[in-house]
Amino acid sequence: MVIPCLLPRVNFPTLPRTLVVTVALLATLILPASALASPESWAKEIDSLTADDATHAPKVAGTVFVGSSSIRLWKSLATDFPGVHTINRGFGGSELADSVYYLDRIVLPYKPSRVVLFAGTNDLKNGKSPEAVAADFKAFRTKLHAALPRTHLFYLSITLAPSRAHLHEAMRTANRMIEADCATDARCTFVDINTPMSRGDGAPPPSNLFVEDQLHLNRDGYAIWTKVLAPYLKP
Repeated sequence: MVIPCLLPRVNFPTLPRTLVVTVALLATLILPASALASPESWAKEIDSLTADDATHAPKVAGTVFVGSSSIRLWKSLATDFPGVHTINRGFGGSELADSVYYLDRIVLPYKPSRVVLFAGTNDLKNGKSPEAVAADFKAFRTKLHAALPRTHLFYLSITLAPSRAHLHEAMRTANRMIEADCATDARCTFVDINTPMSRGDGAPPPSNLFVEDQLHLNRDGYAIWTKVLAPYLKP
């Protein structure tokens, strides 16, 4: 037997359209960027990165550098590793998940023998947890090796940039988790760049290795990255 509902019906007033719009705008301000951004927002930049591939395809078995703006802004990359064919596929402001999403377009087609990945700092800035960053790294590693099982992956540790001092502990945690994940696969190497940048004293890298924004590297900062990576990227 169906028992009818005896609760009185309440008619709620319809919210004015201006109030609805205001609430929506406030939500965009309150929510972290990670809750609003999507990989599709990088489509035009990815198109630009790969525009010449059809007519001037990069050599296969090279070394692909992929990740966020510190990779994109590495202008001397082609000459920093003599005899090594490098392919720069960095796109500024991106998160690790974005590199996972576009792996099929900016890494796999080149069948690289080595991949150098730097990403994660934007993720933490946008509100992701170290656990989420480590999970996205594992997704990148798994997807890469499913398609290219012989490719070696090098992960450059998240840089303890001065401008993001409030995130340094989260960065250290994410780095430790990613290093532990790398240790489970012989095809993966975690490359600590903070120690050589800080002269091994455990402190964050000094400000004189960064440009004015205290986030991106200057020439001296990239020189250290080059020196640290060079033994791994021999021709």
